Order: sequence, then structure tokens, then C-alpha cells
Amino acid sequence: MEQNSSSFLRRRYALYAVTAAAAGLAGAGLAWWRYTPASPDPVWAQDLWGLEFDTPNGTRLALASLRGRPLMLNFWATWCPPCVEELPLLNAFFRENNAKGWQIVGIAVDKLAPVQAFLTRQALDFPVVLAGTEGLALSKSLGNQAGGLPFTVLIGAEGGILNRKIGKLSGHDLALWRELK
Repeated sequence: MEQNSSSFLRRRYALYAVTAAAAGLAGAGLAWWRYTPASPDPVWAQDLWGLEFDTPNGTRLALASLRGRPLMLNFWATWCPPCVEELPLLNAFFRENNAKGWQIVGIAVDKLAPVQAFLTRQALDFPVVLAGTEGLALSKSLGNQAGGLPFTVLIGAEGGILNRKIGKLSGHDLALWRELK
């Protein structure tokens, strides 16, 4: 009788382990599916280079003026903690690599007043533009089907998308991306 009880417990623990492993794999698969950028809209390039945005200081920035050099587009918002956390890293990358031809544009999916207040507290050396909620539609056309923030797109000097990431960038990501330009 005691042997049956021991055997029963082993089978029960094995069943729990298999169930937990299956749940973990299902969760990982769902996360991969949800956070892997989709292919961009086929007409993204012609639409992107024709866009102009207002800046927080009242000027306009035409993306066409940035063609021909590597460009990182970073979609962010003041209400997004991972977005705010990665901005100093992006700023440091820009400072180190701007003279080497790198460009970054922060596309704020936000309103003017919060962005201005944020930039007063934390100045950025790269341009920031205001896209409001239309910025999410633009990010989706570039492959961000989940609509998550932050979302960053690396566009090479020739104009093609070299990489994209949904979620906070790391120093390791930027080091790898720097080699792609």
C-alpha cells in the first residue's frame, strides 16, 4: 500500500511538471508571436519619407531631410516607464555616434504639454517630434502590430529597414545595431 502511495505521488508530481512545462512553452510562444514585429506595410518607405512632424519647440521636421544616413525611429510616450528609462541610453548612443553619421528621432505618441514638461526635466540631444495617437498607426505600418511602446526601427543609409524591436532597448541591442548600418 505504501509503495502505491509513493508511486501515485511520483506520477502526480510528474503530471504537474509536464503541465507547468506546457504552460511555460505556451506562454513563451504567445509572447514571441505578440512581440515579434510583423513585416512592414509595403508602401511604408514612400509614406515615411513624405512625413513632416511638429516639434515641441514649434518648428517642423521633414523626415525626407534625414535620408541617406542611418536613422533610428524611437516611438515613445511620457506615460510609458520603459520608454522613459531607455531615453538616456538612446541619448548617450546619439552623442557617441552622431559624428559617425547616426541619427535618432524620438516620435512622441503623446500630447505637447507632457512632452515639453518631460524635455524640460530631461533634455535630449536628438530631435523629438509629436505624433500623438497617429504615431501608433505609423508604428503599426512599420511592423508594430501589437501597438506596444517603446518601439524602435533602424533604417539603413540606403533606406531599408535593418532591424526593429518592441520593448526597451539595451546597450547590447545598440552595439549590435551599430554594426548593421
